[in-house]
Order: sequence, then C-alpha cells, then structure tokens
Amino acid sequence: MQPSLAGILICAAILVFACWPARSLFVGLCASMAFGATALVTLTSLGGSSPLIYTLFAGLVLAALPFRRGIRTDVGIIFRYSHAVWLVCALLIYAAIGALLFPRLFAGQTSVFVASRTLGGVYEAPLGPVSGNISQTGYFVLGGMIFVALSASLLRDNALEQVRRGFFLWCALHTGFGLLDLMGKLAGAGDVLAFLRTASYAMLTETTQAGFARIAGAQSEASAFASMSLAALAFAFTYWRRTGSRLALALTLTLLALLVLSTSSTAYVGLTLLGIPVVFSICRSLSMRRLHRQEIFLLALGFASLFVALGLAVHSDKFFDPLVRLVNEAVFEKAGSASGQERGYWNYISLKSFADTLGLGVGIGSSRASSWLVAVVSQLGAVGCVMLALLVLDIARRPKFLDTALDVRDAATVDSVRACALAGVVSSSLISGTADPGMIFFISLAVVTSSSIRIFLNGPSPAEPAPIRFGAPVPVRPLWVK
Repeated sequence: MQPSLAGILICAAILVFACWPARSLFVGLCASMAFGATALVTLTSLGGSSPLIYTLFAGLVLAALPFRRGIRTDVGIIFRYSHAVWLVCALLIYAAIGALLFPRLFAGQTSVFVASRTLGGVYEAPLGPVSGNISQTGYFVLGGMIFVALSASLLRDNALEQVRRGFFLWCALHTGFGLLDLMGKLAGAGDVLAFLRTASYAMLTETTQAGFARIAGAQSEASAFASMSLAALAFAFTYWRRTGSRLALALTLTLLALLVLSTSSTAYVGLTLLGIPVVFSICRSLSMRRLHRQEIFLLALGFASLFVALGLAVHSDKFFDPLVRLVNEAVFEKAGSASGQERGYWNYISLKSFADTLGLGVGIGSSRASSWLVAVVSQLGAVGCVMLALLVLDIARRPKFLDTALDVRDAATVDSVRACALAGVVSSSLISGTADPGMIFFISLAVVTSSSIRIFLNGPSPAEPAPIRFGAPVPVRPLWVK
C-alpha cells in the first residue's frame, strides 16, 4: 500500500473547511467527489488499484451512522416505507455473488476486454477472475451502503439544507478546477493541476483536439470532466429555473461555456440530449402562453447568441472554421476514427458475452465496455439490468405533493438532485465502462427516497401554490444559497 501525500492533505483540508463548520460529513463527501483523479492510497495487492479520496468520506459517513441519535428507528422507517432500499440490497447481493461466481462459472467460454496497468492499456482475453472483480464490486457495494445510510440520516428536518450546501460546493469546486485548467493551458503553463492527479489512471490531460487544448479540470481526461460537468450543469440549471438563484445561474453559464470549450464529444452529444427536454418545456410554455422569467431569459440569451454568431460570420466567413473542424472531429468523425472503432468493438464483445453467458452476465468488473448501458447488460445480466432500471425510474418519478409539502428551496433541491442523477446516467451511457452508476447516483436516490418518505409520513400541506401567469416572476427565497 502506497499512501498519496496529496490525497491525505486534500482530505485534511476538506475535513477542516467543509465538514467542521457545517458539522456534516455529507458536505465533505460531496466536496471530495470534485477530485476525480486524486487517490488516497495505491493498493499494489489489487493490481495497483487506487481508491479516490471520496472513499474515505464515504467510510466516515458509514462509521458515524451508528452514533446518530434515533438511527435504529430511522433505518426501520426506510425499510418499512421504501421498496428502493430492498431493491438496492438485493442488487448488491446479486452483484457480489455474480462477481465471484460468474467469471469462474463461465471461465474461458467467452472473451472480454480487461484493463492492464502492466501492459498499459485494454486487451482482449478469455473470461476469468481479475482484480477488477474485487475493486469494482467494492465501489458498487460502497455506493449502495451510502444510499442506505443517507436514506436514514436524511429523514431529519434540516437534511435538504445539507444536501443543498454539499451539491453547490461540489459544483463550485468542479467549475473552479475547470477554469484553472483552462487558464493554465491558455497561458502556456500546461497542466497546472498535475499535483492533484495521484490515481493510477491513464492521465490524458495535455492532449489537443483540432488545435484546441482539452479541458480536464481535476479529472483524468476531458471526457470524464465533460461527464461530471453535465451532471453539475443539470443540478445548477434546474435549481436556477426553480428559484432564480444567482449563484446557480453563474454556475450554469460557466459550466455551459466550459462544456463548449472542452473539445469532448461527450460534452456535445450530452448537451444535445439534455437540451431536448429544455426545448420541449419552453415550447409547451409558449403554447400555453405562460412563460416564466427564466424561460424568457433563455430565449433572449439564445437569440442574442444567434445574432452575435451571424455578425461574426458576416464579418469573416472563416471565423468559425476552427470550431466547425473541432465539431466534425469530435462528433461526426468520431465513430470512424481508430478510437471510435475500438470502443465500438468493446461494446460488441460485451454484448456478445451477455449472450454467451445465457443472460446472466460476466460479473461486475470482469470486462470493459464503452457505455454504461452496455456494461450493465454484460456484467450484471438481465436480472441486474431490470433492478437498475427500476432504480432509475424511482429517480425519474417526481415525489407526489413535492411542491405543497416542502418550501420552494427544498422542493427545488430535490428536483435539482434528480436532474443531476439523470444527467449522470445520460453521460455515463456515452462513456462509462463499468456497471457501477456512481456515487452521485446513489446519493441522489437517497435524497429522493428520504424526501418521499418524509412527505408520506408528514402529509402534504393543504395550501396550493398560486398559478404563475405569463411573464410573472417566480416566488423565490433569498438568492444566496447557505
């Protein structure tokens, strides 16, 4: 085991500046997720696996759970009133058994792609037990345990205030790292955040695309930065639309600019997919003649950007040539590139292994894919796929009486966390190679589950919100997010 000095110092800083003033390990857990390439230690016994620093804070959350007052009652409540808790527990047991059993049961009967740090890449090999079965299952089980712990601890009255603080801190840190990385590369200083990258991943942080420097932030590569940025953008944008928060608006605009400049195909395809429901919502409001203030701002911003772009194109017909070349290389020509063909072959082999194992899967961590959806099908099989689909539906389904049972900011927090998780699912479906949906997914599921239970037990408020007429301002709390 090789400790990481940078990881230890960052953990200490988060404990001092994030956890102590708020007295909440949850805020520290959210802050630690912004460091996507900072390891706590390197485990040589597990093939060089390097747990990220968020695992420490997840462990602290679990260790502190038994000492919370009334936690036994809260745990009993979530197991009594939530089917999602039982579903997650069943999924964890199935995934753990499958990771140990399936690579041995179907050993040599199909081929998979596995990552090797000694060979420095991903290679095709016959199915068999690998160190990833242990490490990836560990991450997956840790996320499920955090879901159960937070579902119980977030039943308290001030829980959503802590959720709001934690997610805004995570978004702010991630955005700040993206800006630092961009300014460092524009200034010719290279990777100014290299001291944070202590994980044993392949760090693709100083590459270029069509002459543009790729933004990686505190992540290992531009695609990972884009994936997390899409989730953070969904949270900030949804909160701004619900409350009009200036902090959320600033984060939204900054993240949008970073995604456009990131040169990542994940960013461009993800923005297109996430923009569809936004456009549909605005069109519905126009048809009902009931535009909100935020929607008017979006339309004005869109038309202003269009006029500026037209003016620049008229001034110089070659002004947008570098951008057009970038989009062509990053999106339209991606599938025909060597990297695109290689990743497509990963997905083909993963789907073939699903058929070769009679729909049971090869076990979590046994293979490498290029899409979360393909990874779920190939690693967890049909049973695990159905379980995860039900959990995604739980997040997508808005809790009943949310607007009447909670105040504006709390209801907006729940909706923003839901949007964050769903955006994370979309971005993971574009690039993720493992069946683990990630810590943000399980935290968001816990927020939705605990909020639904609180609303069910306390009952909705009899007051109905006043209808919002065309152009009328949305009722908001103070704009500063505590």
